[in-house]
Amino acid sequence: MSESIVKTKSFELAIRGVNFYKYLVAEKKEYIMSKQFLRSVTSVGANVREAVNAQSKPDFIHKLSIAQKECDESLYWLELLKETKYISEIEFESIYQQNNEVLKIIRSIIMTSKKNS
Repeated sequence: MSESIVKTKSFELAIRGVNFYKYLVAEKKEYIMSKQFLRSVTSVGANVREAVNAQSKPDFIHKLSIAQKECDESLYWLELLKETKYISEIEFESIYQQNNEVLKIIRSIIMTSKKNS
């Protein structure tokens, strides 16, 4: 069940990340940090998908670990965009919260999987 939740939520995060990237490029004319954010935020869902199709429990944990790192990297780029005033506190809070929720779900699945193996 939690696999489908993380799959759905990571895909929703990727969609939001793509739209946020388009906003940053079109409205804020920010191209470097936003591109890094786009790469990491879309990588989360891609690695979750790979984990769902893993060949073994260790492979599953490994793929989710990569998704976790990418999710954390996305948070870094959001923090940097906020601190450099490209995005407002309100813009930051909303997407940061969604990103952090996905990160917590991934971490929980990893911990449970390690415990059960």
